[in-house]
This record gives sequence, structure tokens and C-alpha cells, in this order.
Amino acid sequence: MIEARAGKQIGETLAFDFELEASKGITALLGAAGAGKSFVLDAIAGFARPDSGRILLDDQILFDGVAKVFVRPQLRRCGYVSREASLFPHLTLRGNLEFAAGNQPRLERHRRANELLEKFGLTSVSEHKAKDLSLSQSRCGSIARALMATPRALLLDDPAQGLDPAGRAGLYAAVRCAREEQAIPILLATRDLSDCCELADQMLVLGAGRVLESGAPAKILSQPGNLDVARLLGFDNLLPAEIVALDPGRDSSRLRLETAEILGPYFPGRFRGDRVWLVMRAEELRALPRDGAKPGPNQVAAKLLRAAILPHAVRLEFEGGLAAVCSRVELDRQRDNKEWLVEFPAESVRIV
Repeated sequence: MIEARAGKQIGETLAFDFELEASKGITALLGAAGAGKSFVLDAIAGFARPDSGRILLDDQILFDGVAKVFVRPQLRRCGYVSREASLFPHLTLRGNLEFAAGNQPRLERHRRANELLEKFGLTSVSEHKAKDLSLSQSRCGSIARALMATPRALLLDDPAQGLDPAGRAGLYAAVRCAREEQAIPILLATRDLSDCCELADQMLVLGAGRVLESGAPAKILSQPGNLDVARLLGFDNLLPAEIVALDPGRDSSRLRLETAEILGPYFPGRFRGDRVWLVMRAEELRALPRDGAKPGPNQVAAKLLRAAILPHAVRLEFEGGLAAVCSRVELDRQRDNKEWLVEFPAESVRIV
């Protein structure tokens, strides 16, 4: 278990001020560049010294700003995998793993290395020099090497960055293997929401050096806590709105947008007249050719600005900051059409 509360001053400003708990399993730290993800990992590993707070690992105090406790990194037994090359380039992959085993007996080092190489799918490249490995193999090998030292926690700093889809899939398999291999906390710092959805048991959303929201990825994705979190999670449609009606008996509400009113579910704890933000993903909206028709219930008229081809669909961007997704077949039929209707399914309407 990791328990941490730490702050860091830069000049007169409290630049980082985070609090987290992470038990066994994968906890993802999601945030843009500069959000503080690497500082959190460095503070736990001992590579950065906070100015205040307390950090514990399995009830051992690693840092205490008041008591002036600071345990050196080599005594913390935290496995740390950065985005940079961390394997010794002159050693083979097997040699890297066996070196990390320290003073274990030679036969035990060899057995353990073989076991991890097989589990991580790296046996075929075990005798390759580290400098000759692909980026994905190097990152997976670095995770395996970290596990050779039987760490009390595993810290991964954006390990999937720069990988192609095949390499990313291999990296995901390696991280899952690490979770199964040892019942320890794994902190995964990333700026990619896909990493969180694929791997995380718990997610912390970071912004400006602080934890903005925490919880299971599915829970946060279904209802972000505020506008900043919604932006970080990639919600495409962020529209100012006013609540004009609430009906708990019918589980319904009515929201006034700039150009229309739409129905949604009942929002407990809200009142008529509240100013809110409507937050929805592009794939939750339905785009229909207008063909001269007037907008129907939960529809707004929108003028198409551009269409972007995605791997499995097309993203449509409209005036007023609206975005929706349609099939390529539908767009081909309406290639010259600029007038559309965008429909908001009532059951998908959410606000912050």
C-alpha cells in the first residue's frame, strides 16, 4: 500500500500538492504534460524530494517533511521504468535481468530470468543486446528486469508513449503480467486515456500538480466531476446550458442551450435556473442530413465545417462547437451536404 501526501514549492508557488492511496493492482495517473505525473512517481521513488507532506510504503515512512525523514532511493525497493532507455546496452536482455537479481544464487537468477522472459514473450530475443531490441521489447524487458529485484511497488512513467499499435498491445500484456506476477501497487503515469481503460483498476486525474478526481475509470468516464476533468477525458461537446425544468417523478429534465431546448434525465441535487455545462462525446450524438426538415425533439440544426476520417468512422465538426460521428457510408451519401441535424439522445445527456 502506498499512502502519499506531498507538496513542492517552486519559488513562492505551491506547484505540486497531491494526495493518493494505491493498493495492489494498477493505479493510473492521467494528465497532460506538466500535470505532475512524473513528480508523483519521482517523489515516491526518492528521485525528487518534496518540501512538505508524508509518504509511506507498506507502513514504512519513506518521507516526512516535519520529522525530516528521507529514505534514499536504493533503500525504498521501488521498481522504476522510465520512457528513456533503461537497460544496459552492452548486456543481453537475459544479462540485464540476471544483473537485477543482485546477490541471489546463480541458478536461481537463471531460473527466475527464464520464467519472466517466457511470461513476457521475450525468450526469442533473450540473447540480443539491449541496443538491438525494438522499443516495445526494450520497455517490456525493463518491466521484467524491475520485477527481478522483487520490488515493493512498480512505477511506470508513460511506458506506452511512442509505440505503434502492435507494440502497445505487447506493452499492455507485459503490464498485466506484472500485475499477476506480484501483488504490489503499480502506478502507471500516462497522458493517454486508452492506457487507463485497458489497464487501470483505479484512475487519478491530475491537473496543475493536483488530483482533480479519482475512482474507477468507467465511473469517471460515465460522469466526470467537473469541466476540467471532462476536457482531460476528451469529451468533444462542452456546451453551456441552463436547467429550465426538473421532474423527479418522470426522471426527466429540460435544458436550454443557446439555440434549442433538449430533454435529459433527472439530475439530483440540481435546481431550476442552475447554469451548467452539457458534456457529451461525439459518438454519443447522432448526425442526420437535414433535407429541409425542421429540428425534431432533442435535435439542433448545425452547419458542417469539416469531416475527419477515423479508422472505423468519420468525425463531423459543426458550427457552435458540436462534434458527432457517422459511418463512412453515410458521409459518402451526403458528401456535398452542409446542413445537418444533430440529435442528443436523452438517456446520454450529462452535465457538470
